[in-house]
Amino acid sequence: MRRACAVVAVVASCLAAGAPAAAQPVALDGHPDIRLFFQAIDLDGDVADAALEQIAARWRDGYAGIIWDLVRFMRPPRRPGFGPPNLGDPTNPAGGGQLRWTEPEHPSTRVWRRLMRFLEEQSGQRFRGDILRAHQWIWDQPYDPHPDYGFFKGQWYAQLDPRFADFFPRRVFSLIRLDEIDWGGVTVNGIPPLEYPEHLPAGEAAYLDDDDVVFGIAAGGQTRAYPKRILAWHEMALDRLGGAELTIVYCTLCGTVIPYESVVDGEHIRFGTSGLLYRSNKLMFDHGTRSLWNTFEGVPVVGTLVGSGRRLTHRSVVTTTWGEWRRMHPETTVLSLDTGHERDYGEGVAYRAYFANDDLMFDVPELDDRLDNKDEVLVVLLEDERGDRRPLAIAADYLEDHRLHVEEHGGRRLLVVTSREGANRVYDAGSTAFERLSGDLVVLDAEGGRWRVTEEALVHATDPERRAPRVAAQRAFWFGWYSQFPETRLVH
Repeated sequence: MRRACAVVAVVASCLAAGAPAAAQPVALDGHPDIRLFFQAIDLDGDVADAALEQIAARWRDGYAGIIWDLVRFMRPPRRPGFGPPNLGDPTNPAGGGQLRWTEPEHPSTRVWRRLMRFLEEQSGQRFRGDILRAHQWIWDQPYDPHPDYGFFKGQWYAQLDPRFADFFPRRVFSLIRLDEIDWGGVTVNGIPPLEYPEHLPAGEAAYLDDDDVVFGIAAGGQTRAYPKRILAWHEMALDRLGGAELTIVYCTLCGTVIPYESVVDGEHIRFGTSGLLYRSNKLMFDHGTRSLWNTFEGVPVVGTLVGSGRRLTHRSVVTTTWGEWRRMHPETTVLSLDTGHERDYGEGVAYRAYFANDDLMFDVPELDDRLDNKDEVLVVLLEDERGDRRPLAIAADYLEDHRLHVEEHGGRRLLVVTSREGANRVYDAGSTAFERLSGDLVVLDAEGGRWRVTEEALVHATDPERRAPRVAAQRAFWFGWYSQFPETRLVH
């Protein structure tokens, strides 16, 4: 996601017009009225100082996230630039270039200074102008938010897109820290999902080369390839395959594609892209209730559906090359370039700079240096007998060297089969002792039995009733998976 260029202009307009909900504040259950925080960004210093004085009188460290949300959209103090020679300066007779301010200070910079100074005073910290350092300090504190924090967030982000307010009604329920929900730089559905996109038979997809990356999905006896070069521009596809309604979510920041069944308890839920992030992972929303859903787990985390028990069913996906997928599934269909959108769908064009280095676009509470941030891992999320989640990550490089890998996890015995081109599939091995690969499509067991690799299961060649069912898994960047599941078990 890219940050919109008009952010500061929008904030400046907001400052000039008066902050949202700027009525006379009153105390609320021992907390300052949330409108005081909006008054704290008033360009009238007396108004702002009076608001901050009232906030300070009831201060809790849990309010720091609100201050950060405000500061995050202000322009920080400018840095000196190397200006042209000043020929009239007697201290510079040679007329050489000088360090000088190259443009007038933005009005919101005064607000930035005021809020950062206030945050340092209340926290007892010295952030030295580093808002990322401030963010990390906030995340290190116990979560004790203002009861109207969600409402504040919706009203503030509504200055960018009024639809953001729909996600955060007053007293909104949330399973995640609201100070970890960040704006991803686009409006609601600003990265447009593909809705039942056009597709082609494999033989007509002349635009694809054999080494192009695709995400392969099978359902109801049908297969379809979703090229990375297309999906990276849209980050979500609503599709129908083999009679199954699917929501295919691609978080480019986390490097993961997850297909979900769109029907839950008989209800077809239609999803969109919220434009918001949680720990650098996109949050999607359902159009019916405007609840926000965690895309790694397929559960609602903010909104009226929290606690409803709704959970999306995770389908299997494989990341592979077009050549390998087509050879395994010559009958496959694949997305057409005729998406209804004007994009450069060339291989590797979308997010080229982001994928080319190990830097993050958005900070997260914690990183783990056992792998580089964007090293790819195969990830599985299982529940044990008690219903506790058991996250697992296996380094993709490790699997390339161990193409048949058995892993005990969450009370199950998993078999990971990796093709010569690096495609990973996970199966529930049960009690069968699988020993080695024969090519890419056959696994041999200890008794000499041959099992065919398919998208649904490993199938015994002479007794098709014997099957090792597929286990839903996908690839992800290590930092993205770890930030969501720091308790994960890593194999590398």
